[in-house]
Amino acid sequence: MSEEILKEKEDSKPSISFIEQFIIDDLKEGKNSGRIHTRFPPEPNGYLHIGHAKAICLDFGMAVKHGGKCNLRFDDTNPVKEEVEYIDSIKEDIHWLGFDWEDREFYASDYFGKLFEFAVDLIKKGLAYVDDQPADVISAQKGSPTQPGEESPFRKRSVAENLDLFYRMNEGEFDEGSRVVRAKIDMTSPNMHMRDPIIYRILKTPHHRTGDKWKVYPMYDFAHGQSDYFEGITHSLCTLEFEVHRPLYDWLIDQLRTSDYRPRQIEFNRLNLTYTIMSKRKLLELVREGRVSGWDDPRMPTLCGLRRRGYTPGSIRNFVDMIGYTKVEAINDVSLLEYAVREDLNLKAPRVFGVLDPLKVIITNYPPDKVEETELINNPEDESMGSRKGPFCNEIYIEQDDFMENPPHKYFRLAPGTEVRLKGAYIIKCESFRKNEKTGKIEEVYCTYDPETRSGGPQAGRKVKGTLHWVAVPHSIDAEVRLYDRLFIHEDPAGQKDHDFREFLNPGSLRIITGKVEPSLASALPGDKFQFQRLGYFCVDTESRPGMLVFNQTVSLKDSWGKQVTV
Repeated sequence: MSEEILKEKEDSKPSISFIEQFIIDDLKEGKNSGRIHTRFPPEPNGYLHIGHAKAICLDFGMAVKHGGKCNLRFDDTNPVKEEVEYIDSIKEDIHWLGFDWEDREFYASDYFGKLFEFAVDLIKKGLAYVDDQPADVISAQKGSPTQPGEESPFRKRSVAENLDLFYRMNEGEFDEGSRVVRAKIDMTSPNMHMRDPIIYRILKTPHHRTGDKWKVYPMYDFAHGQSDYFEGITHSLCTLEFEVHRPLYDWLIDQLRTSDYRPRQIEFNRLNLTYTIMSKRKLLELVREGRVSGWDDPRMPTLCGLRRRGYTPGSIRNFVDMIGYTKVEAINDVSLLEYAVREDLNLKAPRVFGVLDPLKVIITNYPPDKVEETELINNPEDESMGSRKGPFCNEIYIEQDDFMENPPHKYFRLAPGTEVRLKGAYIIKCESFRKNEKTGKIEEVYCTYDPETRSGGPQAGRKVKGTLHWVAVPHSIDAEVRLYDRLFIHEDPAGQKDHDFREFLNPGSLRIITGKVEPSLASALPGDKFQFQRLGYFCVDTESRPGMLVFNQTVSLKDSWGKQVTV
């Protein structure tokens, strides 16, 4: 399924995006002195997710590609929701993706003084006023897209009164919600955002950087464009929901600028994924309600969650490149993201043996006191990764699914009277098996081996249809293995307006088992990635310790969801 999606993407994808074409044209025309200077402006009110990766790759990527600069600027204008924890995590995630802002780390709070003075200047010019009305009244007065708004009774306040009230607002004299400052633009504008938008509100929560200095804080629309202007940004790249905000962005820049320089806002479509929630508010609810283990739960679409699950920076960058940038909102199939990480890990991940549902096999004609070393290729895609030694003896584990008492037609694994090859070792033949008398479960399989068929031996080329992975019983290591499925069972849980998104949580999104892995993994460290042969890609979890290995399943070897009927 993902391969088909990829083919469609490649067939339809232009050589460069419309955004890059705008940038190229601006550079050719010599706008803003022929510079390109972008910014990534996250609000520190949660952890970054895969959707933010699209913006990060665009903001930093365009700057790098065209010899420009990209700033990191935290939009910290709402102290109620912001935490230093989020700032630290955002910086870590950007670096993990492979980008760097050098010495250009800024905060909207850096400009609180300038923004306050700009608001004062607008008041002095008669372009802003203090409104005493409650939020619901102001909202109702704005009218609708088809009906003009109604002017506030405070719109004609004198400059002197507005200035006095604004200063007193910042001194903490008034309660939160009792007054706001609005830009005086046009209450009849067809664009609702131009109908005297609020630019300042009262908040008495201490700020993580400025403390109690400010009692009024700028709204996003007021801080965003002006911060761009203060930093010399040339291209302000935003998602499509800000398209209707662009006239206000430009209007405010017009009031501020003193030269030909001006930043240009360009909008692109958000990154949405099937079976995924992208709302930071809803993700925070999942964390606070204990429905996931934290922001870095490997089922979460957060970058720290994807990192813990075993996704690579390269796979995410490649995925973003595959889906591209357009002006049309769409939901991307999560299988394409899974395809991207498979492709990346296939080239990089060492192959190892791990048995997730062990079934003991006893090789009856192999000397019980003999142990020999088999040579196993680490990665057939990369010869430089070499090989490793693995112990082999008369007792091994294979997967329960690799043996059937009464196999169907074209079952090429182990069954009574059939032969299979043990990868890197010998061909074995099933002679008999033992069942649990009470449960009927097969507990042991008895086989013989052909000593001539060892890899590299005289009969190594003898053909059998099945090849199995295995681990030697006495040398195997217990490992906790966390198997993940999609967090939601509906492909668009956020889009079901008549339902709470929690209704679509997948009760089987996490299954924890104890598996057996080869002894070479004893020294594996958190973050190490492997392909468990025939099973999928796995990553050593951050909770893993020597003597207590924990693996997270990154992705299966094949797309198992493509053939399923979804909700």
